[in-house]
Amino acid sequence: MAEDTDVRLRNAVMYCVYVRQYSSDGTFEKVREDLRRIKELGTDYIWLMPIHPVGEKNRKGMLGSPYAVRDYRSVNPEFGTAEDFARLTAAIHDAGMKCVIDVVYNHVSPDSYIAENHPEWLYRRLDGSFGSRIGDWTDVCDLDYSHTELWDYQIDTLKMWAKYADGFRCDVAPLVPLDFWLRARREVESVRPGCLWLAESVEPQFAADARARGIACLSDGELYRAFDVCYEYDSYWALTDYMAGNNTRDYAPAINRQESAYPENYVKLRFLENHDRERAAASAPNEAALRCRTAFLYFQKGLTLVYNGQEREAAGTPSLFKKDLVDWNTGMDLAPLMRRLYKIKKDPIFAFGAYRLKDCGNGVLAGEYTLDGRRLFGMFSTMGMPAKISLNITSKDYVNLIDSMTVPVRDGTLSVMGEPIIIEI
Repeated sequence: MAEDTDVRLRNAVMYCVYVRQYSSDGTFEKVREDLRRIKELGTDYIWLMPIHPVGEKNRKGMLGSPYAVRDYRSVNPEFGTAEDFARLTAAIHDAGMKCVIDVVYNHVSPDSYIAENHPEWLYRRLDGSFGSRIGDWTDVCDLDYSHTELWDYQIDTLKMWAKYADGFRCDVAPLVPLDFWLRARREVESVRPGCLWLAESVEPQFAADARARGIACLSDGELYRAFDVCYEYDSYWALTDYMAGNNTRDYAPAINRQESAYPENYVKLRFLENHDRERAAASAPNEAALRCRTAFLYFQKGLTLVYNGQEREAAGTPSLFKKDLVDWNTGMDLAPLMRRLYKIKKDPIFAFGAYRLKDCGNGVLAGEYTLDGRRLFGMFSTMGMPAKISLNITSKDYVNLIDSMTVPVRDGTLSVMGEPIIIEI
């Protein structure tokens, strides 16, 4: 773990904005106009998906993926100007939030500035051609970090953006050398003290497959030396299985192992959805289940991620390759619930407490934090169905911190009526 990582990141909420799909205009300015709403939702960090120009050569779809970057040191003219970006970041800071931008350092577009000016920095296949080492990423070319000049260029670029941004979300970070990230963290600190480093760590199977092909791929344990936060992909598929009602035995143990597998100050990015995954609303069997799953997301130990549109039960995952707007009018408004959960999440017990998760059966997850004699319980019916669970707590009436309703416990039994419950003992 990065030695100076602040565990109070576990009290924070990050809101991800896909600028292209956020509004019909798809501009920085339209995001700036909506900052008050984002702040009131309960947001500490705004993560902007890639802000740079998109490559045209081998482009996928009409507009191309924002992860096929053409020029690391410019902004996408579709989004506005560099001045518009600076105005947005200033407004984010004025609103009391911080800004994180996407860093796509494993690969570039085939017609990128680097490809045209420094082709020696690109990875070459055995036949001498440029391309990607991974899957069907046909719209990008991998970078070759055996060149120290590339390191200098990339770190200078980070320092340039660190004048505006408070942190970096690093795309497929495990495919870039650890020593590069360690050096980058040290040097960026001189420009942006306390810069947040978020790694898109990968699924264990992705890492195993890459290594089997001779491709270096960092584990979460390695990434934590340079990064403050890693994705929760080490437990994500167990979570999706659980939410689908399949193989429910694996998820709680996977979460509990994290408490001992990583350094004490580890921080995981917790999410129900992101730009690479299905919307949470698409898989929830009913609205009560979605409310419970949302509350569980905030209760989990780690940095909470909300993907734009999630607060309005958006069911469609915006495409990476074409204009595909977030639908802000598809379902119930989860914002009031999120605002209440945000206030609860600020309790220091979420940052400093020991955490355990239990599968109570029937799709009910029970989490417990303990700190200095305090105990905080959360009960979440992930299927939105009534159930009775057994807890080792005193029989009395408790208060649900989410909605202030009475929660009776009798003879160690609590009735979950399909809505989320958080109580303090």
